[in-house]
Amino acid sequence: MTISYMDYTNPNLTFTYDMRNNLVSKTNDQNYFNLLGYKQLPTLGSASLLDIFMSKGHFVEPHYHQNASELVYLVSGTVTVSMINPFTSKLISIPITPQQVVIVPQGWWHFEEATSDNTHMLAVFDAPTPQVILGSDILRLTPTNVMAETYCLDEAKYKAAISPITQTVGIGPLDNCQKNRELDEFRSAEQEEAPPVGISAYGTAPHWAGTSVSGQPAFLYSQAPYRTQAPSYYPQPYFPQPTYGQMQGYTQPYAQQPTAYAQTYFPAYGQQPYPQQSAAQAAYTSPYQYQAQQAPTGYR
Repeated sequence: MTISYMDYTNPNLTFTYDMRNNLVSKTNDQNYFNLLGYKQLPTLGSASLLDIFMSKGHFVEPHYHQNASELVYLVSGTVTVSMINPFTSKLISIPITPQQVVIVPQGWWHFEEATSDNTHMLAVFDAPTPQVILGSDILRLTPTNVMAETYCLDEAKYKAAISPITQTVGIGPLDNCQKNRELDEFRSAEQEEAPPVGISAYGTAPHWAGTSVSGQPAFLYSQAPYRTQAPSYYPQPYFPQPTYGQMQGYTQPYAQQPTAYAQTYFPAYGQQPYPQQSAAQAAYTSPYQYQAQQAPTGYR
């Protein structure tokens, strides 16, 4: 705003201002900026100023000024100023060092990245107060269905992606960003490693499965045990047990085996006991009761 008239005889006029009194955005003690405009210093006329402090890896978030051009002057540190030229649809990135400047034309989408700690820069505007549209506000305030339909996006995934943006950012990332990223990575790892319900378990237990008291990999609920468990973990060997009515070493039923076996064991289920059974055998109501008592360990 051009000042057409000002009464410089007014005793209340001020010609100086401490910008530390007008903090407009703060991420932490290393990343913040102060504003000087017409409201803070009326004698400033048609200019305004941002005093910006940043640490390495932080950004003045993507934005544009609809009413002013921006002249970036670097005091200390290093910074890269990037902007999109709307006439060529190309991204321009310009790294600068102290005492160098970059001009960002009015209305151009742009952002600044600090590439070293203790970066300090000034942004000078040709307007009494710079107006601004910030990327964080565009993302969090535009309905997700509009973005999804317009750009052919999966709305659920897009909504999840922008869910951490709950406020105007200014200088990002915010301090809680690392915590959010670690939580997202942990959840993603869980989803990738967890086996779907109803299928056999992994050949190797994932790290989160833990171990049983015996030191063997723990079971998953409703899952078969891991194939890496040793056979000794089970009370019986894995290989199939001989069927009733046969004994290891003999290929024929007990009726054709020696008398000692014919008197002790019984034929397959559904047949009558041998006539040679003893009184002790006859005391059992079924052949298998006696067989379970007398059969060698490992065949029960």
